[in-house]
Amino acid sequence: MKWLFAPVPKARVAAFRTLLYLFVPLDLVFFSAWIKSHGNLPGNLYQPLVVGRLLHLPTPTHLLVNSIYYALIPLSLLAATGRAHRLLGWTVFALYFEWMIIAMSYGKIDHDRYAILVALAVLPTAGKARHGDQTPSEAGGFALRATQVAVIATYFLASIAKLRYGGLAWLTGATLTRSFIRRGTMLAQWLLKVPYFTTASQFGIVAFEIFSPVVFFVKPKWRYLIVAGFYVFHLLTFSLITISFIPHQIAMAAFLPLEKVTPIRWLRRDRTTPAVLEPAAAEV
Repeated sequence: MKWLFAPVPKARVAAFRTLLYLFVPLDLVFFSAWIKSHGNLPGNLYQPLVVGRLLHLPTPTHLLVNSIYYALIPLSLLAATGRAHRLLGWTVFALYFEWMIIAMSYGKIDHDRYAILVALAVLPTAGKARHGDQTPSEAGGFALRATQVAVIATYFLASIAKLRYGGLAWLTGATLTRSFIRRGTMLAQWLLKVPYFTTASQFGIVAFEIFSPVVFFVKPKWRYLIVAGFYVFHLLTFSLITISFIPHQIAMAAFLPLEKVTPIRWLRRDRTTPAVLEPAAAEV
């Protein structure tokens, strides 16, 4: 239990909170704007996920979808300030959760949203946190640890799903070859000519996902290297088949010492530092 509540500086919680809540409007406007179109679809196409059925969530309509969209953007920006962190935090989570139910109830389910949903769910429990505050916080530690667990669970369970539904054929078949042909970039088309590249990559992907929990059992410097490897993996994925895991990568920042990146403190310091007067030029 101590591991789950290992304290972290409140500044790290504040930085992660700001990053997460600033991402939500970007997600709505740029990365998941396609969800707005679901409000214009016939109601009989809506097949809610199990959680949607259990909670008796309403069938999406134009009014419902647009109300969530235009409410989430300002509320997320307000939550990024850290004010009213519980009220705004729970509200943003509830609205974004419904946004995801609407997104994934039409036959397409993305697994890159799981960790960010967990992060939005636990951040309101982290308590008050200000940028630059180095006070240790167990509540903040729990929020970040829960997000980390969700990040790694996404990888590990993805490997289980590959082996469960695809079996050994996922490893030895033409899984990546089909992806490269269907939506591959120029780099992917070139790599198709490299013998056994796709098959070796398939084994590598599953191995990477199965052993991803190792990140919890290594020293911090190695942990940061592993997390950097996670980011490189997603960069390569995007460069080959243009699949973006941006929400997952935002949640993955829970592993990083974000308190060391302090743009807000830099701005404050610039405003309060008195200007240095230039010495008068010597008369010739």
